[in-house]
Amino acid sequence: QVQLVESGGGLVQPGGSLRLSCAASGGIVSINAMGWYRQAPGKQRELVAGITSGGSTNYADRVKGRFTISRDNAKNTVYLQMNSLKPDDTAVYYCNAQVRLIADVLRRVYDYWGQGTQVTVSS
Repeated sequence: QVQLVESGGGLVQPGGSLRLSCAASGGIVSINAMGWYRQAPGKQRELVAGITSGGSTNYADRVKGRFTISRDNAKNTVYLQMNSLKPDDTAVYYCNAQVRLIADVLRRVYDYWGQGTQVTVSS
C-alpha cells in the first residue's frame, strides 16, 4: 500500500537550517498535492506549506520567507527547506499526500500521512 517515508529531521541551533524529504510509493497513479504539517505538544496540527501538482505553493504566515517547499514529480518526493529556524519551529513534522490509486477505477482521492519526523530548534 501507499507509504510516505520522511527523513531529515534533527536538532539544530536557532538560525540553522534543515532539509526534510518525503518519498511516496505504492500503487500511486498520480498525486494531486503534497504538503508539510507540524504539531507541537498540546497544540493542534497546522499546515506549514503545500504544493499542488501544477507547482502552486502556499505557506503559513509564520514560515513565509524562511521555508521553501518543492517537489520532484518523477520521484514522487516533496522537500521542505527550512532556513533561519526559530525555537517556535520545534515540532513533529508530518508529510501529507493526496493521491489517486491504480486499483481505484473511480479515481477517488485518498489522504495519506507520513510517520512524522522530529525537528528541535534549541540553543
